[in-house]
Amino acid sequence: MDLSVFFAGDIAVDASSYTMNEDTSKYCIQVLRHEAGDTVLLADGRGRRFTAIIADDNRKKCVVNISAITLMPPPTPVLRIAIAFTKNASRIEWFLEKATEIGIQSIIPLVSQRTEKEKVKAERLQNILVSAMLQSKQYYLPVLQEPQAFEQVVKQSKDAQRFIAHCLPEQQQSLQLLMEPGKDTIVLIGPEGDFTPEEVKLALGAGFEPVSLGANRLRTETAGMVAVVMMNIVNNL
Repeated sequence: MDLSVFFAGDIAVDASSYTMNEDTSKYCIQVLRHEAGDTVLLADGRGRRFTAIIADDNRKKCVVNISAITLMPPPTPVLRIAIAFTKNASRIEWFLEKATEIGIQSIIPLVSQRTEKEKVKAERLQNILVSAMLQSKQYYLPVLQEPQAFEQVVKQSKDAQRFIAHCLPEQQQSLQLLMEPGKDTIVLIGPEGDFTPEEVKLALGAGFEPVSLGANRLRTETAGMVAVVMMNIVNNL
């Protein structure tokens, strides 16, 4: 039987018991109808899976006793995407949800010259990542980094494979064909107006390879999704 998985980001690595917060308790007891004696799973988002038995089925403070702790193998290679967030928050929220379900490990909000300035609502976006992680039965929560300037990402990236997807009329190969499996990878996805020629030149000079995501011109979040899918296909994840 599939066991329910709940997020416990603040649980100690050697915990013997744990008290769920009110929202999680309500979902566990009222919505899923769990009761004392039921076995559930907890995920801390850092790879640990806690097998737990409900000791107190209080709908506001559900208490569980930990019966086993398993460190799940980390996903490899590390797949990262640096993407310019859209002004329409719902579109980037959709991307974050689906990218997490598919298996991205790190997301960098990319601030390029044409990025539409919009304040990142970190707590809301973090909740979306957590929900998607639980939905897809994963135990590693993707890292949502602080927004970073394009130049900073380009200059500091140490990934074995570095790609920039852009729409300028330059020779490009398909990301899926150019990318090699088993190597840490980062892909840069630009804003609606695309990267500027100067930004593309800077990235190429720093060792990034230009790639295509298909024949059609894609919206930012669609391009990001295609890139995530291609990275996972190459690595058979």
